[in-house]
Amino acid sequence: MNSTSDSKKITEASVMLATATVLSLAKLIDLPYGGSVTIACMLPIIIVSYRHGIKWGLLTGLVFGVIQQLLGINTLSYATGWVSAVAIVLLDYCVAFMVAGFGGIFRKKLSQPKALMYGALLICVLRFICHVITGVTVWRDISIPGTAAFIYSLSYNATYMIPETIVTMLCGYYVGSLLDFSGENLKRYNAGEDERISTYKWLAGILIVAGLILDTKMVFSKLQNSSSGEFDITGLSNVNWLPVIIITAGVILAVIALLIVSAVNKRQEKTEQ
Repeated sequence: MNSTSDSKKITEASVMLATATVLSLAKLIDLPYGGSVTIACMLPIIIVSYRHGIKWGLLTGLVFGVIQQLLGINTLSYATGWVSAVAIVLLDYCVAFMVAGFGGIFRKKLSQPKALMYGALLICVLRFICHVITGVTVWRDISIPGTAAFIYSLSYNATYMIPETIVTMLCGYYVGSLLDFSGENLKRYNAGEDERISTYKWLAGILIVAGLILDTKMVFSKLQNSSSGEFDITGLSNVNWLPVIIITAGVILAVIALLIVSAVNKRQEKTEQ
């Protein structure tokens, strides 16, 4: 065992943990019953996994999960017993964030930008599964209605995990196309022609995330009873759906337009060559 190498890995992991924690506090949206959209808080853990292997990634992810549990310690007050408390700690925090350690699994299979992007997709899906399981088992009849608990848990967790996934994938691809994480020391990454994403596509991705965040805020802000603070599905009748429809339609049209412009520009560049 190379103590110098391990010391360097521990230092890097510590820096990435601190970065991930700061990013987790920068919430773009924070839902009333848990779950938030952050500025790609799991990406630093994915990078640790990509640079130093899945073992280091899982260990760093586990520590990150413990930190997130400490930051959200008030959630344990909803536990109905020690079994549910353990389930919350393990599935909603420790395991849910430890899975970020699998983010580097595609290192030897794909180019770096794509490896980080698809690694982000994989770990977000795994985290989503963890939250859905606790929603159906632990949070049933607490913050999730007992009837159709699976459907509600699936849809509720999807409202923040879909934007979180898109943000993490975009940031992973972008950072991966700038810096080379494969060597001992960081250096600029030389992206191939097929790895470059046009400005128009980046704008399209940002618009999708922004639209999802705005729609989620407008809908879920009405699903909490103002007097009791409990979930109230009848609040859907109080949602002003016109802005939701306008924003969604506007985003779709803008994204289509940006993708068309990107395709036209790419064709013109090939013609000029």
